Amino acid sequence: MSRNKAFSIQALQLTDALLVWLAFWLGWQTRDLVRIWLGMKLDSNTFGDTINWMIYIAVPFTPLVLEQFGYYDHLRTKSTGTAIKQLLTGLMVMALIISMYAIFAQVTDMRRLVLGSGLLLVFLVLLVRDRITNFRLRRSVLSDSAKERVMIAGSGDEMNSLLAGLDAEITEGWHIVEHFDLGEQPVEELFTLLKNEAVARVIFVARNTEFEKVAQAVEACELQGVEAWISASFIRTQIARPVFDSVGDKPMLVLRSTPELSWELLCKKIFDRLGAVLIILITLPLWLIAAIGIRLKSPGAPVLFSQMRAGRYGQPFRMWKFRTMVADAEQLLEEIKEQHGNQMAGPVFKLDRDPRIFPFGAWLRKLSIDELPQLFNVVKGEMSLVGPRPLPLYEVAAFDDLSHRRRLSVKPGITCEWQVSGRNQITSFDEWVEMDLRYIDNWSLWLDFTILLRTIPAVLFGKGAK
Repeated sequence: MSRNKAFSIQALQLTDALLVWLAFWLGWQTRDLVRIWLGMKLDSNTFGDTINWMIYIAVPFTPLVLEQFGYYDHLRTKSTGTAIKQLLTGLMVMALIISMYAIFAQVTDMRRLVLGSGLLLVFLVLLVRDRITNFRLRRSVLSDSAKERVMIAGSGDEMNSLLAGLDAEITEGWHIVEHFDLGEQPVEELFTLLKNEAVARVIFVARNTEFEKVAQAVEACELQGVEAWISASFIRTQIARPVFDSVGDKPMLVLRSTPELSWELLCKKIFDRLGAVLIILITLPLWLIAAIGIRLKSPGAPVLFSQMRAGRYGQPFRMWKFRTMVADAEQLLEEIKEQHGNQMAGPVFKLDRDPRIFPFGAWLRKLSIDELPQLFNVVKGEMSLVGPRPLPLYEVAAFDDLSHRRRLSVKPGITCEWQVSGRNQITSFDEWVEMDLRYIDNWSLWLDFTILLRTIPAVLFGKGAK
């Protein structure tokens, strides 16, 4: 089983465990209504007095029992009938386990009504969860935008053999952007394809390909932060960390130079979206002040400014900010460059006291209020609260060092190490990228929290704002 699939199943099992607890809690809360309907007397006992022991058995063991009956297999192709059969079988086993425990432990106050209604509710909530998961997975297969962008590299016969031997449930989740023939196509062409096609990973099947060419192709992936999945064990890298995974039943060596899929990353995704919504609610007065101020101080132009930026793997997305410049700022860019030059060495343009910024816009920038609309990008999953700053597409296209593209291998963020370290003092794009890559190589959830905490004084005191 692949690491991605194993992680997904663990996440579903944790979700199901929480749903089992919720179902028993609802069964307890509605017990009096059921008793009245059945003409029984009301129950005065508390939740903890009677069914805590049921919860201790049902919550952890229900997902494990269901796994034994294949409940977490073939999630996308499983029919409703199969799901019902697996649930009924699994819950019958759980009822037997709970009953046997009650007999051997001599539990005298077992609430059969709560057990029955709890298991019925467990059946209903888990069936609904299963069908929602099934619907979302089937929908993702139909939507090209939701599919993982994958490139297959190797010889023609090897690539065809790999795809023929894989389950359709795996390959239908891929959008294969290219079959790259390592024997016929130059590695330089791979650089261009990775750059232009926003590839998430390259799968190498190169048993009959010259070793040096495979190494060069892996280096192309490594420099741009794209995962290389290779069916060989003889590649050494300086940055990427080798781990074993599988595609179907085929073993793979994965060379990954980005944070590995983990519970920390899942927590980061949840924290990003919940945190973004909370910050939006807290800062609503600032949104109102910004909108009114822009209307008054720069009338006749939109309150919000949007620009296409490079997201993860260079995938374009529309980033939003409060407008702080004159309406024709982008048309004036070349003229400003000619008159004032560029204070940042490299493809990125930065200028203190940019004449295109109107006075109220400068105040918005000083307190980073102009960045608040990017919280919607975070809610949509296009950005993170912490990560390398997203750059305009034309600046990314101007990268003269391909290793700079590795900063695109993670989701861009609203704040980053560069933001909180006094960005006014950094005049080299190479130094900026070095900070971003150091963040990627040493990422942890705690590092994100420390950067967020350092962002607060940087915003309040306008440290490094341009």
